[in-house]
Amino acid sequence: MNSRKTIIRNGTIVNEGRKERADIIIDNDRIDAIIYDGNIPRGDYYEIDAAGCFVLPGVIDSHVHFRDPGLTHKADIESESRAAAYGGVTSYFDMPNTKPQTTTIDALNDKFQRAAEVSHVNYSFFYGATNDNVDTFDKLDVTRIPGIKLFMGSSTGNMLVDNAEMLNSIFAKAAQRSLPVMAHCEDTDIIDRNAKEIREKYGDNADISFHPVIRSAEACYDSSQKAVELASKSGAHLHIAHLSTADELTLLDKDNVTAEATVAHLLFDEADYSKLGGRIKCNPSIKSAADREALLHAVADGRIQTIGTDHAPHTLEEKQGGALQAVSGMPMLQFSLVMMLGLSDEGYLSIEKIVELMCHNPAQIFGVCERGFLLEGYKADIAIVSPCDEYVITKDDIQSKCGWSPVEGHTVRWAVKHTLCNGMHIYNNGVFDLQSQGEEIRFCH
Repeated sequence: MNSRKTIIRNGTIVNEGRKERADIIIDNDRIDAIIYDGNIPRGDYYEIDAAGCFVLPGVIDSHVHFRDPGLTHKADIESESRAAAYGGVTSYFDMPNTKPQTTTIDALNDKFQRAAEVSHVNYSFFYGATNDNVDTFDKLDVTRIPGIKLFMGSSTGNMLVDNAEMLNSIFAKAAQRSLPVMAHCEDTDIIDRNAKEIREKYGDNADISFHPVIRSAEACYDSSQKAVELASKSGAHLHIAHLSTADELTLLDKDNVTAEATVAHLLFDEADYSKLGGRIKCNPSIKSAADREALLHAVADGRIQTIGTDHAPHTLEEKQGGALQAVSGMPMLQFSLVMMLGLSDEGYLSIEKIVELMCHNPAQIFGVCERGFLLEGYKADIAIVSPCDEYVITKDDIQSKCGWSPVEGHTVRWAVKHTLCNGMHIYNNGVFDLQSQGEEIRFCH
């Protein structure tokens, strides 16, 4: 693009609850002007024609697992950030359960260095809480991270925190540093008890349909209730990750408690295990149709504030087996926006609400500086989407390193046409700029 400004013409921008015909001028990495009357200043523009399209802020996915470092046979920062760009996602927050875990300052800095070298879109990383690292919270640069990730349920290695004294300390220190606590809430004792009963009755190869029996609604509710109590006591901001049950919605009545739903929990219910098997095994589990319906209503009416993906690639070999064998997690990042737009077609959510849940609210809840909105002076992170003739998602469409998706075979009627990240046109109707480079996200907690 050299020294030219970029102009996005003829599109309908979706921002702050409104849909309006407008043109956007980008100067370098920022939105220079939003023009509603068609009176474009003269200039040498690199032009993107958005006729028939909706122009959205780039999606901020506040919950991904890119598996880098240490688990890169499944995914890595380069491959998954490329998948993000294909899907209109321009910023992501990666989780700490890698190898090594992101539970030391050195490990956190190493991730930033890796992303600076290969991430195609904007990046940041949660700092993981453990039973013995709360003293390191004082060393964190709060302008570089979205918050603290806390596993209050079965996890990997030493990232399960269930000691009452330590939980109190984590919430108190997070409040002191004005860092949100994103909590994975499942009660380990309940899960272990349920798993023991299923194993005794059905053996080690119990059917995948028992996963929501093992990782039950009770396990989720009990742990989320405990997290809300800790937040109330400390004054910390609690963000409950991947809320999965109708019962947990009753806990969301505190000013300092927000919640996320994942795309998977909004798309699938337990009837889908018979068709998709381990491909939709995740933690917390996909649950009943009633739970799914309750979550859909809660994202529509504002009780749930963000939609993330919990994008967690595994190889297909690792996804084989029953409820006690297949690993948990699925790739969803690349198709999150088009799948949510499909739910809009079904009448669950307006496109304005989708932008609120996937762009505006993640920016506001985690204090992202100058991203998440289409506003003059903000970074030019933009996704341009269009209704289209229906097509079926195939394996050939998938950019994630794992090479599969639970939405393969789904018919969709939306397409991401263009993605701009920091003003650079990194995805253009199927053509991707492999030289594209994202930026470190900054936070204004």
